[in-house]
Amino acid sequence: MTKGLIHSLESFGSVDGPGIRYVVFMKGCRMRCRFCHNPDTWETGEGKGDQWLTADELMERALRFRSYWGKRGGITVSGGEPLLQIDFLTELFQRARQEGVSTTLDTAAQPFTREQPFFGKFERLMDLTDLVLLDIKHIDQERHRWLTGHTNDRIIDCARYLSERGTRVWIRHVLVPGVNDQEEYLERTAELVRGLSNVERIEVLPYHTLGTFKWRELGLDYPLEGTPTPTKEQVERAESILCGK
Repeated sequence: MTKGLIHSLESFGSVDGPGIRYVVFMKGCRMRCRFCHNPDTWETGEGKGDQWLTADELMERALRFRSYWGKRGGITVSGGEPLLQIDFLTELFQRARQEGVSTTLDTAAQPFTREQPFFGKFERLMDLTDLVLLDIKHIDQERHRWLTGHTNDRIIDCARYLSERGTRVWIRHVLVPGVNDQEEYLERTAELVRGLSNVERIEVLPYHTLGTFKWRELGLDYPLEGTPTPTKEQVERAESILCGK
């Protein structure tokens, strides 16, 4: 049985999909988002506090909290980027299905490709996934590269594929003042979302600096030093544009 490298676990997640959820944070991410609040999940190697678990071991831990989930809750796997451990993730979601547990994937989709063998594995994973929380960092190619170290080609292609197959999706967009909150970028993002048939919700997440201490602990300079958190009015404006209110 495949083992997954787990960074941390949260027993009562309330902002990671519907209801109360058991949240699994996995290790490894290829993107280097300038606003990342979990840079300690980037590396794929085992670090202090990380643990290797099988799907059975992880499900055993999660099911201890099942009574708190109600009808809407379940398991959410986040990261890092969980798709970098897609074999383990598929085994975990297969076990969740066997237990009748709701499955949510929180991903930035940067590893996505329609080439094999990844695509076949991804199709299988989506057969076992009830909801995808899809992070769209920036709609502009070059600004996305500046912000994350990669273009957004794979992310947009993944969004369109999920629409083609009808997988339920919530779009998540971290609003960073001076970076992606300009009206042009918000309108372009809204246009992309309007072209998708499967988006149930758009969540505008205000940029924050709560994870900057982790950058310092890792000996890294925080690249968005001095960037303010968005005001309530800025968030509401973005929501209005993105949701077409």
